[in-house]
Amino acid sequence: MTATQLALDLTRLAAAAATEKSATNVRAFDVSEQLFITDVFLICSVTSSTQARAVQDAVEDALREHGAKAVRREGSREGRWILLDFTDIVVHVQHVEEREFYSLERLWRDCPEVSVEAAR
Repeated sequence: MTATQLALDLTRLAAAAATEKSATNVRAFDVSEQLFITDVFLICSVTSSTQARAVQDAVEDALREHGAKAVRREGSREGRWILLDFTDIVVHVQHVEEREFYSLERLWRDCPEVSVEAAR
């Protein structure tokens, strides 16, 4: 099983929104073979809590315009690692330090990477 077209479309929209707010190192992984709860993990880096919240707002606004609403949010108050669960995709907005420490790319390296180039 692979990620649905809806999940891929939402991933690209979220990546574009994050990039517009200067998020860096935007990468996505098709985790549908490993997890039954979501299809894609989108990961991006930020350098401040203010930027993390701006990326969160931009992603939520962009996906809401296409009928997707976050069913769960975590980390917004601290702004160091914000998790946005849209069911089909999960967006991780991480400070550079948290991203290096937790290394989600390493954990999901066996999963196919989803191209977000069209979103940039």
